[in-house]
Amino acid sequence: MKNGNVALLQLCSGNNTKHNLAQIEQQIKQLPESVELVLTPENALLFADAATYRKKAEVEGKGPLQDAISAMAKRYNLWILIGSMPMISREDPERITSTSLLFDSEGNIKARYDKIHMFDVNLEDEQGTYNESVIYQRGEHITVVDTPIGRLGMTICYDLRFPGLFQALREQGAEIISVPAAFTRYTGQAHWEPLLRARAIENQCYVLAPAQVGVHGGTRRTWGHTMAVDGWGKVIKKNVDAVASIVLNIKTDSLSVMREQIKVVKHNRFRPQLTSLIKKDTTTKE
Repeated sequence: MKNGNVALLQLCSGNNTKHNLAQIEQQIKQLPESVELVLTPENALLFADAATYRKKAEVEGKGPLQDAISAMAKRYNLWILIGSMPMISREDPERITSTSLLFDSEGNIKARYDKIHMFDVNLEDEQGTYNESVIYQRGEHITVVDTPIGRLGMTICYDLRFPGLFQALREQGAEIISVPAAFTRYTGQAHWEPLLRARAIENQCYVLAPAQVGVHGGTRRTWGHTMAVDGWGKVIKKNVDAVASIVLNIKTDSLSVMREQIKVVKHNRFRPQLTSLIKKDTTTKE
């Protein structure tokens, strides 16, 4: 287990990728030198419509958006998690995925996670209908990776509502779970914090959730409330609505005590049902 400083960026991204990249770099410039890992929200590099996502989607390891983040990671000597961006599917080059990419401090891609759960819902808000499955091919694999601050399990936004995924990440040794998000204001006000705290408590992991905030396009409004929760379910830090970062120290060695006190993994009677996810794991280790 490791300790280290991490920064969670809260953004108001839109359809201008240059502006989005500049917003990320502006926040990174203001971070203490002690920060080793930076997390950005869902849609960090592009928050637009289906046609734009398809047009801007990149092949893994190739493209101007990935090049820009790779250069930024090297320039500031940081690991950077892009909460999500549109990527060409590994399985079907005619489809795209909503993908979280982790870059190391040398600008290399260390891990990829394609969003598994598609946000296909009808809400009583300004937009009303959300149909991610029309845009994206859903992911099939879980991802856990070693980082300078601990072992990281990767999720994206709507995944937060599915505890089995988080349990599978814990089974693969996750100490920290990232939840980059663009939660709607309607659902965020009711469910965001309770869900984050529940997933942290259930799995005795840090849950780090960088979020989008504000208005994106004509009707999309996001909740913000970037949040860091420890393995006991305590909210360590929160950013309600500012386009700014929060910085905190992660002490994964603190997890061992609570995991010994309450042995949830050992006591879980439904562990065999997690096997199908874990067999498809794309775990990455340094």
